[in-house]
Amino acid sequence: MRARLWPVLLAAVALLAAQAATADPVGRYPYVTPMGGFTIFGGDFAWPAGNPLADKPYVGGRLGYQRGPVWALELAGGVTPTTEDVEGGTGVSFLHATANLVMSPWATRVGGPYFFVGGGAGRLRANQTAEISGDAAQLNQGLLEAGGGLRLWLTDGIGVRLEARESRWLPKETRGAPSVNYITLSAGLTLAIGAKGRDTDGDGVPDSRDKCPDTPRGATVDAKGCPSDTDGDGVLDGLDKCPDTPKGCTVGKAGCQSDEDGDFVCDGLDQCPDTPKGATVNAKGCPSDADGDGVLDGIDQCADTPKGCTVDAKGCPSDADGDGVCDGVDQCPDTPAGLKVDSVGCVIELVERETELMDTGKIRLQNIQFDTGKAILKPESFQTLDVVGTLLTQWPQLKIEVGGHTDNVGGAALNRKLSLARAESVLSYMKGKYAALDSTRFTVKGYGKDKPLVPNVSDENKAQNRRVEFTVLNKEVLKKEVERRRLLKLGETAPADTTVTP
Repeated sequence: MRARLWPVLLAAVALLAAQAATADPVGRYPYVTPMGGFTIFGGDFAWPAGNPLADKPYVGGRLGYQRGPVWALELAGGVTPTTEDVEGGTGVSFLHATANLVMSPWATRVGGPYFFVGGGAGRLRANQTAEISGDAAQLNQGLLEAGGGLRLWLTDGIGVRLEARESRWLPKETRGAPSVNYITLSAGLTLAIGAKGRDTDGDGVPDSRDKCPDTPRGATVDAKGCPSDTDGDGVLDGLDKCPDTPKGCTVGKAGCQSDEDGDFVCDGLDQCPDTPKGATVNAKGCPSDADGDGVLDGIDQCADTPKGCTVDAKGCPSDADGDGVCDGVDQCPDTPAGLKVDSVGCVIELVERETELMDTGKIRLQNIQFDTGKAILKPESFQTLDVVGTLLTQWPQLKIEVGGHTDNVGGAALNRKLSLARAESVLSYMKGKYAALDSTRFTVKGYGKDKPLVPNVSDENKAQNRRVEFTVLNKEVLKKEVERRRLLKLGETAPADTTVTP
């Protein structure tokens, strides 16, 4: 009985060893299994001298072809040297050679139970003695076999096999028992020849060596079966269609970075994610506005706009009065065409004339040209009159006398009449061009040659005396307005009583 317990102990050890295994061969492969064990002979069978055979150790092997996870074809053979179970009994050898169909319906990654059926031939051969010789020393048998066992894989190509096999002899003759059973209990190592190890995640590394058994399909792995992510974007190499994504970029399922605002700085690194299309950005994805006009570089078609200019959607400044100083900077936005302006868009001559008005209470024009002896203005006078007309629209509270003056050529009455006509011609031109000028503010007077500036002793002096003067009649209003503007310029508040009503 002790001898018969060793296969059970071997099975228990193999089971414990295989519990930690995660390997098994897959696909089609041939295999060979050397085996050893113990054969138990039926108790009613007596041969060759009428004595039962003793249960003895068994040596054999299996040669098979695994056709898939369930079915295999197998050749089995082995020999059991034994004796008659009596003192001095004859020595006998039992041999068997059979073919089996093997089924493994519940195989797992560590193996599982299997069953088989088949048939073949058996032979009992006695050691020839004086009493036993010739045909009596050999007994050929036809065998039907069935059995099962447990196969446990230790590696991708090596497994432990435990088996119980029943070989039944149905004799054609009456010699021996009507039916004889041989029970073989055996164990061995199965060698799967050329088999592939199971690779559950399909990464090319068998489960037995795979340290990362759940790698997604298509991912690139190392020798241990573990995937890599070279660019660190969370999408594994092999699945990553954009393998050189910069660190920190937001990526999609394919590992490609996104750029919602199309500025070529990927989302995740882009610190200004809503940049308008076309704007130039820095490495952080933020746009610039070099000229500070509120239109971003790249979109700005007028990139050197002066500070303060009003611009359109393309970043180009406007100049409504066409004086060469852009709107926004232009402090005198309604400059008449043709007048020279300063850096803030104000007519240079206008500033000079306003200073003259505030300092002297009048504006004196000595370059107003008329046809000789007539009151018809020449075109070259228009620009100067435009300056005065623009200025006087800005001083609506002043009452003005337009005075005409001549030199001493001609009679006094004629000169007074001519100077009056010329003063009226000047006022008519200004009122016609500047609708904002209230005609009730103006009076016209012709002084002729009565008020020369200098003696009429030369052509130069006479030219100075031929003039038109705009004289403030309500000088107290001018004085108050001058003071108010001075205080405003200094950032002070003008007293309430300095407010002037025209």
